[in-house]
Amino acid sequence: MAAPLQRSILVTFIVACALFMENLDSTVLATALPTIARSFGESPQRLSLGISSYLFSLAVFIPISGWVADRFGARIVFASAVVIFTLGSISCGFSHSLVQFVAARVFQGLGGAMMVPVGRLVLLRTVPKSELVNAMAYVTVPALVGPVIGPPLGGFITTYFSWRWIFWINVPIGILGVGLALTIIQNVREATGARLDLAGFALTAIGFTGLIFGFEFTGRGVVPGPAVAGMLAVGAVALALYALHARSTPAPLLDLTLLRLPTFRAGVAGGFLFRAGIGAIPFLLPLMLQVGFGFSPLHSGLLTFATAVGALVMKTTAAPILRRLGFRAVLLWTGLLSAAFLASYGWFRVDTPPAVILLLLLLGGFFRSLVFTSLNALSYAEVRRERMSAATSFASMAQQLSLSVGVGAGALILHFAMVLRGGREVAVGDFTPAFVIVAGLSACSSLVFVRMAADAGKELLGPRGPTPTEAAPRSLHP
Repeated sequence: MAAPLQRSILVTFIVACALFMENLDSTVLATALPTIARSFGESPQRLSLGISSYLFSLAVFIPISGWVADRFGARIVFASAVVIFTLGSISCGFSHSLVQFVAARVFQGLGGAMMVPVGRLVLLRTVPKSELVNAMAYVTVPALVGPVIGPPLGGFITTYFSWRWIFWINVPIGILGVGLALTIIQNVREATGARLDLAGFALTAIGFTGLIFGFEFTGRGVVPGPAVAGMLAVGAVALALYALHARSTPAPLLDLTLLRLPTFRAGVAGGFLFRAGIGAIPFLLPLMLQVGFGFSPLHSGLLTFATAVGALVMKTTAAPILRRLGFRAVLLWTGLLSAAFLASYGWFRVDTPPAVILLLLLLGGFFRSLVFTSLNALSYAEVRRERMSAATSFASMAQQLSLSVGVGAGALILHFAMVLRGGREVAVGDFTPAFVIVAGLSACSSLVFVRMAADAGKELLGPRGPTPTEAAPRSLHP
């Protein structure tokens, strides 16, 4: 028992390192975005492409992550992904224009698309379902150090050095991750003869590209209106065609039949709405503090780190809360509370006491993290082992797509608020409707959660362990 347990702990640590690197990168970038925009001679709103392009890359390539892991093995795919992510980070640091920066972020996203989902897949095949809540909570504890130190670190580096170093700090972490992965992770793979669904890959790539960039360019004045409408139309048609294609394909890229599982459907659909609103925070909050309030990147980072601290505190309480209240109650009420805290950020002003800002960010981070942990576990409650690869690809794709929608929605609402006011520059008052509307989007997730069964996800919480047919194996074959 000792050896499998030690290996599970080490695998958890390796996956946590990957999450740390990705979360550190995203939170540091959000803090430094206005400074990067100035160095490129661009507006901060246009630099949101730096976030959207990365999320677009994830949404396109995540669907094939499960197939690639089963075909080539988790160790090879995971290590290669860390290398690509690290090289992408180096390229971001050497960028001198918006075009170069976006291209580097797309390449970096290719690594992220394989790195995190494949790591999560290894955990799901190692940990019994009865212990999945704790696993999903604790695997992200080291990773949450990234958001905790990311904003102040990004602010410090941007203020006193160069923003380019916020990407180059990923290099030593990437080297450590590759070394540990090649040493510890076994080359887990499923015996499958299924060929890659190339038609499905093409349709989903076109569909997600059209929708993400269509939403990104809407109302910006960067791309003509007819072109934007064309992007959205092409994206919608491509995904509709994929839905038809998936029905007649024995091994579709994204297995839509997974949505027949009530808990998976609730985790994906409710999670999409919740994360779409929450996904606007990394874009809106630093922008409001720096552009609206005139705070330095360091000052902004020292305030926004409170959300990650609240999330970190929650990880020790997730399992007891879920066992006492159940998934349905936790997701319904904490989801609404999280939306309320998100809306409150729109009324921050430059003279708002820092203690009030810190408290609201801390509590918001706590409740949001509880929702995320619940969703990450619930989504796999009814998924059998042989479908776990497809489920992680599907769920990860939906999660990342929702975040890109959140960034696009936040930027779009902010632009409309500025236009309706008749201004040419973003003002503090423009952030109020932006935060309120994205909070309303998150609150809509309650319409999904309220329809869940009262005992949904009970197999993850009960004192009894999972049945032999549902339990994930404790040993990993090479």
